[in-house]
Amino acid sequence: MEKTKITIVGVGIIGLAIAAELSKECNDIVLIEKNYSFGQETSSRNSEVIHAGIYYPRDSLKARLCVEGKELLYKYCEKHNIGNKRMGKLIVAANANEVNKLEILFKHGIENGVTDLTLLSGEEIKKLEPHIRAVAAIHSPSTGIMDSHGLMKNFVLESKKRDVLIAYATELEGVEKHKDGFKVSVRDEREGSFVFLTEIFINAAGLYSDKVAEMAGINKKEYALKYCKGNYFRVHNNKAGFITHLIYPVPSEHSVSLGIHTALDLAGGLRLGPDAEYVDKIDYNVDESKKEAFYESTKCFLPFIELQDLGPDMAGIRAKLQGQGEDVRDFLIKNESDNDLAGFINLIGIDSPGLTCCLSIAKKVKELVKDFF
Repeated sequence: MEKTKITIVGVGIIGLAIAAELSKECNDIVLIEKNYSFGQETSSRNSEVIHAGIYYPRDSLKARLCVEGKELLYKYCEKHNIGNKRMGKLIVAANANEVNKLEILFKHGIENGVTDLTLLSGEEIKKLEPHIRAVAAIHSPSTGIMDSHGLMKNFVLESKKRDVLIAYATELEGVEKHKDGFKVSVRDEREGSFVFLTEIFINAAGLYSDKVAEMAGINKKEYALKYCKGNYFRVHNNKAGFITHLIYPVPSEHSVSLGIHTALDLAGGLRLGPDAEYVDKIDYNVDESKKEAFYESTKCFLPFIELQDLGPDMAGIRAKLQGQGEDVRDFLIKNESDNDLAGFINLIGIDSPGLTCCLSIAKKVKELVKDFF
């Protein structure tokens, strides 16, 4: 039976970042992906925002890895000529009732280690963004946007240069503990089913990561993922030029998202989204009936957008560990040695800010497997 050192399932932004990092010290890595190319699911269906680290629970992995990952990501993009723009973000209080929530969020961001935040008055906001409506705002100058496809493409090229094998159209059928590591069963679309051994198994399967954990015998209720769909609507009629920053509302308490916000892209386009709706299945069709709800939720702080400006754009699915009405859950990044599966690394519930954290997550995984090198 053939054997490899490291196997990673999932060739999205997280799996690719891990492969690029680990291949610096190991040239025996296989990536398995059921789709025909990289980043076909969550990694290509998001706002492409580089977050600052403001929102997440204090001392959580999300907070720490976001603050670290933001700077790593900007440096990586500059080094490899990957499109990015540090345009900044305003989190706005649309009325006086939201100011106290904004001030609490500002203090929380500072406690998380975001050092460049400032509070702006209504007059200061007008100087930066004359077309929006707000009485106060948090200014986060280090928030930005990037070309996530370009980033993934660079990870692929970097990995292949170090002899990483990427097997597309290859579906994982099983993984089980073996005396020499793990026995991995896969089905290749052309070659059929085959089995190989791996010393380290890294589960970066995104939307299906809980199912992969179950294959290895880890069937825990707290690992079960919930699908949360987010729709986006494109803003037409040349309205993109009305703003130069990302504009976010004050998030609602216990919300599963940051609220419907603006999403500017490197091509100069403008979208609104995403919303958040728990669903039972993966469906990327945009629900056009939500257009009026998008308009109503943003018109208080984006008065220049009219209902007829909006058209359906895209939808994405977020894999969340918390269910509807539950408190925010942190990333699950763990070597399952306490489940008698040393070398089985689970990455489950990597929702936002996963893109921002991809390089810092890769570094953390490297620490988890360093004893195997």
